Amino acid sequence: MPQSESVPEIQSGDIAAYMRELGGRARATSRVLARADTTAKNQALAAIAADIDRRRDALAEANRGDLEAGAAKGLDLALLDRLELTPARVDAMIEGLHQIARLPDPVGTITDLTYRPSGIQVGRMRVPLGVVGIIYESRPNVTADAAALCLKSGNATVLRGGSEALRSNQALARSIRYGLEQAGLPADGVQVIATTDRSAVGAMITMPEFVDVIIPRGGKGLIERISREARVPVIKHLHGVCHVYIDAAADPEKAFKVALNAKTQRYGTCNTMETLLVAEDIAGTILPQLGAAFQERGVELRGCPRTRAILPDALEATEADWDTEYLAPILSVRLVADLDAAIEHIARYGSQHTDVIITEDYSRARRFLREVDSSSVMVNASTRFADGFEYGLGAEIGISTDKFHARGPVGLEGLTSVKFVVLGDGEIRS
Repeated sequence: MPQSESVPEIQSGDIAAYMRELGGRARATSRVLARADTTAKNQALAAIAADIDRRRDALAEANRGDLEAGAAKGLDLALLDRLELTPARVDAMIEGLHQIARLPDPVGTITDLTYRPSGIQVGRMRVPLGVVGIIYESRPNVTADAAALCLKSGNATVLRGGSEALRSNQALARSIRYGLEQAGLPADGVQVIATTDRSAVGAMITMPEFVDVIIPRGGKGLIERISREARVPVIKHLHGVCHVYIDAAADPEKAFKVALNAKTQRYGTCNTMETLLVAEDIAGTILPQLGAAFQERGVELRGCPRTRAILPDALEATEADWDTEYLAPILSVRLVADLDAAIEHIARYGSQHTDVIITEDYSRARRFLREVDSSSVMVNASTRFADGFEYGLGAEIGISTDKFHARGPVGLEGLTSVKFVVLGDGEIRS
């Protein structure tokens, strides 16, 4: 498809047929991508990055149209922030493509090769999952990240972005198709669904003959719907109720910097701190300074009674606040007796996403790492580092809070599986 050609909106009555046709093309293409060599995949990634860079003006125009339409529909500020493609975010998207190209190709890697008493060698080979369906909201940069990761890991992918980002996603789709064609790979390796009709999602998650795994990225309602209705395996990320616990043995300067960054570096992301837990022994020292800094930045504080005794301007926190992902400049604050109480709070209200302890006590840090059951657990670092790019994965499909098949930021390895391989020299079983 030429770059200048737009993708027409599919009519509602044709959705089922459209999705079957799209799924069939994805399945056929997945076999081609599974055997594609690393050089061709890296050439495609470089060509996609170069085309996005060349077409910045067209991409900005498409994104501006989405932002204007979103504002007119009354999208909240958090969603509009996720939707916006600033020049810095386009730069990060391009760098993510280059970083993925530099990463080792996992496909075909054989590990754990051992001799058995029979004489055979048994090992495990990394292989693509096949066709990956990704459903996401708001963030158009997911289109480039997901396409790149699936391509490098040898998977075909079907992308269904939110209706609010349709223009931006289709603009990125043109660059992706261009890059695939430039590298001699089939353009159907990455397909961006060209309809906002919600029935396309229902079709995609019930096509196991065409789709091998679904990865939803979005609000809790979307994830729960996909998990409930899908006939295809789901790698899910429910939501991010992330905690920072300031221990009694914390360095106050570190605690101030980390807690402030974890909340205010960016509000609309799943790895933003939503609840601050403070050991009661240090609260009188650290909370007044932190409270003033949060309020100076426009963060609304909601606190327990003991928090409000120190920060009288804080609103009263309700039970619902402790397990709410705000994605906004709102922060819940609770004083706790000690490490045990902090771990208990996180176990009860957390979403197993990302949780942090600020402490100079090695034993407490080790206990926190062992006992907090989240996909990322940190010591003396901001929750905002829970990110595929920051972890050196190049980019991420999402942050899985599942325990199977992948957990935490899902990069290249999370988009592959393993099969057993056996090397023999004529051995037979007696």
